[in-house]
Amino acid sequence: MWDRYHEPLSLDAMADSAFLSRFYFSRLFRSKTGTSPGRFLTAIRLYKAKNLLLETDMSVTDIAYAVGYNSLGTFISRFTRSVGISPARYRWLAEHGIPQLARTRTAGPRRRASIGGRLVLPQVDVPVKVYVGIFDSPIVQGLPASCDILEASGEYMLRDVPEGEWYLRAAAIALDDIAARPSTRRPLAVGSHDALTVAVGDELTVDLELHHTGVFDLPILIALPELDSSAPGSRTRHGFARNDRRGTRSSRMLHGAKS
Repeated sequence: MWDRYHEPLSLDAMADSAFLSRFYFSRLFRSKTGTSPGRFLTAIRLYKAKNLLLETDMSVTDIAYAVGYNSLGTFISRFTRSVGISPARYRWLAEHGIPQLARTRTAGPRRRASIGGRLVLPQVDVPVKVYVGIFDSPIVQGLPASCDILEASGEYMLRDVPEGEWYLRAAAIALDDIAARPSTRRPLAVGSHDALTVAVGDELTVDLELHHTGVFDLPILIALPELDSSAPGSRTRHGFARNDRRGTRSSRMLHGAKS
């Protein structure tokens, strides 16, 4: 999938390449990655599209066909749903700066649930920014319902978590890779937890141990990691929100985005 994402790969073709039946391949793939082969392929295609939007002057139409879509409308719809903004908006934000992603909280009852715990990174030799958030699907896509940002192993806290079933995900992005091409900036380490059922008033403790990223780990589709680290509007090497972890920072901008 990583090498042939631009081709019309069918489930039968992927199963044949692994010398497995269609049914057993799907079951084995889901047990290893947490999602279906089709959704994994879609995530790779959209991840590659994000790279092309940042690295090239290709039109949105050309990018859609380059990553395996035959319909521009389908590509724009899936990109917008998964990344949280349209392809054109994503490219515009990359040129003008991340602050455009700020969201204001909507009026309504306060969400009292919280999720916190200890986050442990594997051995890394460069400074990192660690994103921790909850999502409504196993794939890290769209805006998180609540998130926190760390710079090392330590305690994280997700506040005002809405009621429902959520997937806890974490990714460590190397800050030294900011100047590199986005396609070389896959997370150094990722971590996840099985689905969590959250009720109002819950105070859940969930520890996360991250592992070095491998080919079976889903790419990150949200806009924040690339734009946060390369936004020209900030003109700082480490982007915004690096110096004051508990002050006005990106997690506060996204905190409660789905409330």
